[in-house]
Parts: sequence; structure tokens; C-alpha cells
Amino acid sequence: ALWPAAAVEVHTSKEVDAVNGTNLRLKCTFSSSSPISPDLSVTWNFQPEDLSSHEPVFYYLKEPYMWPAGRFKERVTWDGNIERNDVSIIIWDLQPTDNGTFTCQVKNPPDVGGTIGEVRLRVVQKVHFSEIHFLAVAIGSACVLMIIVVTVVIICRHHQKKEQEKTEVADTEL
Repeated sequence: ALWPAAAVEVHTSKEVDAVNGTNLRLKCTFSSSSPISPDLSVTWNFQPEDLSSHEPVFYYLKEPYMWPAGRFKERVTWDGNIERNDVSIIIWDLQPTDNGTFTCQVKNPPDVGGTIGEVRLRVVQKVHFSEIHFLAVAIGSACVLMIIVVTVVIICRHHQKKEQEKTEVADTEL
């Protein structure tokens, strides 16, 4: 008889965009064919876009462990809940150098094999003030133009009505 293979399935978003300077919750959930073990471990790693070597980001074994060095030092916090199969983290103060791929691996003995979640992060710049200013001016100008057109139409109709009344009064006098 064939026995189903014991494995952990890890689920993440494929791609995430976030604004420079903001915080981001990297969501990672898992399912396991075994009950949650007290020896469950979670490893988060990062590979920059230039495909240089992987960097450790975060580790969990019975409790969260922040990495003592590297680009994410003091910028990562645990935001998971093992009982809910959630092993998410928060990255604080995102920078353009954070562009790359994060991996989330869960081992739940005896389930130690399985999928590794990957999420590609793209940090985008904030909208520049000049772009917001241009948009506000364009919308404001359109509104002012509409008001001017409506006002001119009302004045023209009022003027036409007065001319028509003058013509009718002149005709009745004759």
C-alpha cells in the first residue's frame, strides 16, 4: 500500500508592491499533515534582485528570534500565530534595497519537507509632490472652466430673454 507523503505546504503571495518608507506584513501561512509540533520552526530568508547570496531575515523555534545583523537588523518583527498556521512577519521602513525575493520555510516534525513559500517584493517610490500638484491644478482648472462656461451660458440666455422682452414691448407699442 502507498502511504501519503508527509509534507508541509507553505502559502504566500507571489508578488507584493509596497511604498518606500512604509511597513509591510509579509503573509505566510502553512498546512501540515501532522499536528503542530512543539519543535515547529520557521525560517525567513532574502535574496536581493542582483541574485547575490541569500541573507537570513528571521527565525522561529518555540519563540521568535530576530537576526542580530544584516540589512533587516531591528527592522523585522514576528506577526504570526502558530495555532492559526500563520507565520507572517512585518518589515519596517521599507527601502529600495529591500527589492528581491523572500522565502518562508516551515518545518513541523515529522513533516520537514514540502514547499517553500516565495514572495517577490518591489518597493516603489512615493508619488512626488510635483505630480500631485499637477493633478490638483488640472482638476481645479477643469472645474473653473466648467463654472465659467455655465456662467457664460446663463448670462447669454438672460441677455437673450431681455432682448426678446424689449422686442415684444416695442411691437405692442406700435
